[in-house]
Amino acid sequence: MQPQDIRQLIEDHLPECEVHAQGGNGKYEVLVIGECFDGLNAVKRQQMVYGAINQQIADGTVHAVTIKALTPRQWQEQN
Repeated sequence: MQPQDIRQLIEDHLPECEVHAQGGNGKYEVLVIGECFDGLNAVKRQQMVYGAINQQIADGTVHAVTIKALTPRQWQEQN
């Protein structure tokens, strides 16, 4: 599975979000930016992203994922 495949799965699950993914060999880092995360804690945000790739984690295609899930405002403040 390529990073663009992970990105597409997350975009399909969270269509209102901007998604960036990198990595390979089952280990990925993803950055997801969207208003849907407003008011949610880090755990809830990660659960939303994991919802898009649970099947790939369950079947072993994805072993490890580092998730950074931010609102657009948080992203702006960090950059």
